[in-house]
Amino acid sequence: MAAVKPLVVFGDVQSAGATVLRDALAGRSEPFTAGVTVGTKVPAVRSPEDPLLPFVLVRKDTDMPHPSMANARCTLRCTVWHQDADQAHDLAMLCQGLWLVHSGPVIRGFRPGSGPIPATDDESGVDLSTFTAIANVKPQPLTA
Repeated sequence: MAAVKPLVVFGDVQSAGATVLRDALAGRSEPFTAGVTVGTKVPAVRSPEDPLLPFVLVRKDTDMPHPSMANARCTLRCTVWHQDADQAHDLAMLCQGLWLVHSGPVIRGFRPGSGPIPATDDESGVDLSTFTAIANVKPQPLTA
């Protein structure tokens, strides 16, 4: 008799990555974290005068389940818009560090990907910084 594989799915890694940052940044005292918003959709308005800045965007770049379904690796991209390049970089570095020390119910842990890399938003001219991290995602067993 063949062994029955357990039915598993993987949680919403994009939402989990945003929640990690949203929760961790809420208690920070660094000046560049004041008023930060974390989301999973690009803000419609990204001008330097916009009260939404600073803004942290979390998006899933890739998703690669392990053949055994015991783990999934997902690349998450974090993009930070801020009032200037230095604050965008500092906030991106903090976000990267917060991910690298995280372990939770959806994401087992992170390892560095690329960046932070400075850039300028093409539409608004706002300074930004972006980086990637690879998330190891826990399977969530379901009952058949």
